Amino acid sequence: MKALSKPEWRTHVLSERRGLDPETRAAEAAALVSSVTPAADALAAHRDGRTVCAYVPVGSEPGSLAMLDALRRAGRRVLVPVTGEPGPLEWAEFTGSENLVTASYGLREPSGRALSFAEVGSAAVVFVPALAVDRRGVRLGRGAGFYDRTLGLVTPGTALVAVVRDSELVPSLPADPHDVAMTHALTPGHGLVRLGPAGSEPE
Repeated sequence: MKALSKPEWRTHVLSERRGLDPETRAAEAAALVSSVTPAADALAAHRDGRTVCAYVPVGSEPGSLAMLDALRRAGRRVLVPVTGEPGPLEWAEFTGSENLVTASYGLREPSGRALSFAEVGSAAVVFVPALAVDRRGVRLGRGAGFYDRTLGLVTPGTALVAVVRDSELVPSLPADPHDVAMTHALTPGHGLVRLGPAGSEPE
């Protein structure tokens, strides 16, 4: 079987996500809620910082607003992306679903003050949306490059966690030189999984 290109991988994953039944989607979202706070606690245990970066799921993306609420209840300062000029992502604090507004590209974002793209450097953990991630840490995004331009700004030692479905943690994906490697994956069934040379086993 020939290796898939990035566009072919995107088509494959998005098709599978669109075909997911609501019951399975809800069960997977609930599993991520249960594991996201322990994952953040474990990954930030040796860092002096309560800030985590995450994202507001839209469409068929894994996760839910309940995942962000769980992090907030645990005392985390949760930052999510806001739309801005092309380049590294800007951020705003997530303070609850009631403070989200509709933004460009069908996204939702906090109505509060936008923070600099450099704010990602304050995060101990960054939960990153992904279409897939492989055991080496290669992440498949949607192709716009926003996260690749952003994740190079994190502080050394920051955990970069791709949030994907179980089937989207795969043996190998095509990689480009500008791709920023993920340190971990978070999936509904496997929980937190370390990626890269250090191993690819549940933590």
